[in-house]
Amino acid sequence: MAGYVEDRWVKKKKDPISGKRERTERYGKGKRYRVGGIPGVRDRSFDTLEDAKSWLRQSSTDQERGEFVDPRDGSLTLAEYIETFWMPGVRGAAKTRTSLEQRMRLHVVPHLGGMPLNKVSAAELRAYVVKLESSCSPQYARSILSALSSVLETAVDDKRIARNPMRSKSVRWPKLPDERREAWPEATARKVRDEISQRHRIAVVLGLGCGLRQGEVFGLSLDDIDYGRGVLNIRRQVQILNGRKYYTLPKGGKTRVVDMPRSVADELRKHVRTYPGSEIELPWGGPESDRERKKFSLVLTTKYGNAIAANTWNTEIWKPALARAGVIKPQVKGAKRWQWQAAPKDGFHVLRHTYASLVLEAGESVVTLAKWLGHSSPTITLDHYAHFMPEAGKKGRRAIDNLLGERGEAAGANSPDSPQGPP
Repeated sequence: MAGYVEDRWVKKKKDPISGKRERTERYGKGKRYRVGGIPGVRDRSFDTLEDAKSWLRQSSTDQERGEFVDPRDGSLTLAEYIETFWMPGVRGAAKTRTSLEQRMRLHVVPHLGGMPLNKVSAAELRAYVVKLESSCSPQYARSILSALSSVLETAVDDKRIARNPMRSKSVRWPKLPDERREAWPEATARKVRDEISQRHRIAVVLGLGCGLRQGEVFGLSLDDIDYGRGVLNIRRQVQILNGRKYYTLPKGGKTRVVDMPRSVADELRKHVRTYPGSEIELPWGGPESDRERKKFSLVLTTKYGNAIAANTWNTEIWKPALARAGVIKPQVKGAKRWQWQAAPKDGFHVLRHTYASLVLEAGESVVTLAKWLGHSSPTITLDHYAHFMPEAGKKGRRAIDNLLGERGEAAGANSPDSPQGPP
């Protein structure tokens, strides 16, 4: 077994004359016994010999198995670990990093941040989940817990804790409500398209006709339109963070090619003739990346030739159009400004749901739709939009009816393999 126990109060060798072990200069100071010599494990001191031997046995075994975790590494508080070791290693889009930082700062650190890493137990987490459920939606609570679990999993990799308590069976995450994606009726979709201002009509057309996300519509350039092949190349989106706009890759960091129906192509040609695209320069990747700036001739811009900010567009363009189309109630004057009725299910993303419903109802394959939508797997598309498939369940019923119904019985009676009665 690797390692040894050293008595730091008396010398190891006996005096040749007296035959006794002499005291060291450290005698009576600090802890007496030191455990050392275990590869990859820091030395540790103890007051009693039994504690030192017990630590040596357990640590040597864990080290050989690759399971050793020094408790002193877990004495760092959760807040200190997040700031010093976890956040600097977070990758992804600037908006994603900012969202994670906010979840930690606003929801995790105030409740658990002062606790040492090795004291964050399943019991503490069960109580924390209850607090989250009382103050957040299930979906947002799960996103916070997912981020916290990532922190603790990283601490396991860093050998600061032995296991991730978020994986304990008793720590049950909030359940998501069974909410189905809802699409607009075709009449509503057409009415909103016709009620929105002419400059911004193309945004509705691209959402309904190609399933583009809002940021992808705002980031579409003239060079992304391929009229000859009848496709759109979705290569970027425009996002806003801390009041600043920037270009970034589409959601998930994935570009894609989307089918462009003839009606959408006609609308694009008309829009570009009326509102020629403006070449707009923005930082690429995030507001902090001013060194890397790129220019694109955007299809949709403000009347001043700037890139569109989603929050302003939603308030000043989108919601007035919804009100004129009768989707939401008219504006109400608040203390400082005109305010609109909340419309969580009637945001721009409902156009994407409507597009998916129309494509599936027309009989297009889920695999093709998943590719156009930019989903990583057709399974995701099915989870979101299977209820839009008109034939769902009908083909199965038809097959059983053919087997067991009148047609099936008649076919079976006429089959050459059917049993014959007495001659």
